[in-house]
Amino acid sequence: MRFAAVSTHALFAISLLSLAGCGGSGQDTEAASAEKAQTAQTQPAQIREAYLTSRDEGDNVDSVAVWHGADGQHWLLATAKEGDALIVYDAATGEIIRRAGEEGTGLGALDRPNGIAVRDNRAFVVERNNRRVQVFTLPDLQAIGAFGDAVLRWPYGIWLQELDDDRYRVFVTDAYETADEGIPADGQLGERVKRFELRFRASGMDVRAGDSFGATEGAGVLHQVESLYGDPEYNRLLVADESEQDRDIKLYDLQGQFSGEVMGKGRFRFEPEGIALYRCAEGAGYWFTTDQDEQDNRFDVYDRKTLAIIGSFQGAMTRNTDGVALTQRAMPGFPKGAFYAVHDDGNVGAFDLAEVLDALGVDACAAPE
Repeated sequence: MRFAAVSTHALFAISLLSLAGCGGSGQDTEAASAEKAQTAQTQPAQIREAYLTSRDEGDNVDSVAVWHGADGQHWLLATAKEGDALIVYDAATGEIIRRAGEEGTGLGALDRPNGIAVRDNRAFVVERNNRRVQVFTLPDLQAIGAFGDAVLRWPYGIWLQELDDDRYRVFVTDAYETADEGIPADGQLGERVKRFELRFRASGMDVRAGDSFGATEGAGVLHQVESLYGDPEYNRLLVADESEQDRDIKLYDLQGQFSGEVMGKGRFRFEPEGIALYRCAEGAGYWFTTDQDEQDNRFDVYDRKTLAIIGSFQGAMTRNTDGVALTQRAMPGFPKGAFYAVHDDGNVGAFDLAEVLDALGVDACAAPE
């Protein structure tokens, strides 16, 4: 069954953790703010979605990314694993703009697309079954090339590091399995993340397969991987480990070495999933992470610098989240940007970032240039 995208801005204006008064002394305001922040750390704030996109469980929606075009477009792109397609929504309203792709192996076709990343006017889509990353131009969604099929075995997540002169370093998680579809022994997990060097030229793109990495012993072993996200300012690569024995996010550096740091250990009750970064000037900001569950789905927010937990929130409807994305760009209905989360394989929920940050007791900021 399909449901139309529904806006709830006019129906709901909630803030579970609102300040108790207005007009008190400065000390009262500081005390209220401190109490608000403390509450945010101890129980999830309940935030109603600004909208939910139309739903089709047959698509098996997995990951999302945001693109802002030079002509005023605000797009939300989602991968449909079973639909073998890219779904393009209006990021401000949730209305479907178009679909692209069909099942196949040729350029422009897709086979179980999973991770997606957008940089400049290009979308990079990981296809698990085609064992490759395919590149599409925006807004026309024309496929211009693919890479990785010679080295990727069971790819899922993707993150791009922008370098210079239209050049990128591409990180892709590879959840390869044993012959009986199990997790390989630790000593065989040294290739959990693959790196590629990519440069675009007028004549096309040049790709060089780089190295692979992953610890093979100790706390840094990556047992079951999908989501990852990097922060060059701190030389960090966050890699979620969904395995039952781990349930955490391991921090590597961008050279592929485990840093010794683990985030969320003991806090994730289910599976650590989508990761997004809210960036502020001077290295400040927040990490958004997902604790995926069909009933008690939760989004945890950590301090970007210290990695300390700030608080968490839940959607009124959004559950069983795979991918997430956020934008700090103002759009109609989203004055401070938006946070997007996949809802139970069939559609996407959108949250007003101004509401989320207010409920967590932290300040919004403009994204650094």
